[in-house]
Amino acid sequence: MHILVINPNSTAAMTEAIGAAARRAALPGTQITALNPEGGPPAIQGPADGEAALPGLFALFEREVLGKSEFDAAIIACFDDTGLAELKARSPVPVLGIGEAGFLAAMMVAERFSVVTTLPVSLPVIEANLAAYGWAKRCARLRASDVPVLDLENATSSVVEAIADQIGEALAEDGCGAVVLGCAGMADMAEEMTARFRAPVIDGVVAAVAFCEALRRNGTDGIRVAPDPLAAP
Repeated sequence: MHILVINPNSTAAMTEAIGAAARRAALPGTQITALNPEGGPPAIQGPADGEAALPGLFALFEREVLGKSEFDAAIIACFDDTGLAELKARSPVPVLGIGEAGFLAAMMVAERFSVVTTLPVSLPVIEANLAAYGWAKRCARLRASDVPVLDLENATSSVVEAIADQIGEALAEDGCGAVVLGCAGMADMAEEMTARFRAPVIDGVVAAVAFCEALRRNGTDGIRVAPDPLAAP
C-alpha cells in the first residue's frame, strides 16, 4: 500500500524525520511518502499555530489526495490532529491523526494512559480532542515537558531527559499503564523509553502506520464512510 504522511507545519527537516520513522515502522511492501506545506508555521504549538496551518494543509490534501488516486491512506502527523475532522469528512481514503492513533494504541494496552507533550500551550487542544473523541476518562493526565517542538529535531541529552523525567513521573504518579508521546518529533524516542521504563511508551506515527496497514488487510481501505451528521463540518 501507499501511505501519505502529512506534516502540517512547514519544517522540511521534521517531515524527513517523521517520514523516516514511518518507514521504519511500515511492513515490507508499504510505501511512505512524507510531505509538508510550503507555507504556514514552522511548528504547531497551540491553537493559533494550528489555525494558521490549515490553509496549507488543506491545499496539500486537495492536490495529493483529492486530486490523485495513488494513496491508500493518509496520516496527519501532528499530535493536535490538525484539520483531521474536516479531512475525514472529505476523503475517499482513511485519514488518521497521530494523536487519535496514539490514544487508541494506549487504550489497547492500558486502562488509563498519560500524555507527555511539548509546551503547556498545547494542552488545551489535546484535552479538547480527547473530549471530542469520548476518551477523556481514559486519560490520567496531560503533561508538558517545556520542550519546544523544533528542539526535537536534533534533540540534546537535556531535551531527552526533560521528556524522560515526565514519563517517569507519569508512570510513578498518574496511575497510568502507558504513556503517549505527544509530538511527532518524539517518534524516535518511543522504543528507547519503553525499554528504559519497562512500560508501554507509544508514538502516534508508528501507531498510525500500523492502523493504516490493518485497515488495508481488513479490506476497508478505499471505502468512504458517510460523515457523522453530528460531527463538526
